Amino acid sequence: MDRQCILVVDDEESTRTGLSKILDKSGYRVLTAKNGVDALEKLKEEPCRLVITDMKMPEMDGIRLLKEIKRSDPGVGVIIITAYGEVDSYLEVMNLGAFEYLNKPFKMDDLKRIISKILAETTDN
Repeated sequence: MDRQCILVVDDEESTRTGLSKILDKSGYRVLTAKNGVDALEKLKEEPCRLVITDMKMPEMDGIRLLKEIKRSDPGVGVIIITAYGEVDSYLEVMNLGAFEYLNKPFKMDDLKRIISKILAETTDN
């Protein structure tokens, strides 16, 4: 059985590494990127059905990354994670097609539930 691919994008190495380890143990194949530019390159090399990205990053933030992902492949699920949760940014990313917007810190069980739902929906289409 092929493991489903998830791309984790965050400029903080500890967040990338931590999420990667947890998701790998949960049975997913995990790629990581340090920013949006790096993430787009990784997605060209190896398409993933789900991207978990931080909102605030250098070079390309999560909103711009979300726009680029949705332009190139609208079927990719995107979860935005942020330590700076604001109503305006929540509304913007949801209107742009993000599946979920989570404030840090979040519960891993909540994230895993959301991931399962997204991957079930994106593989059914």
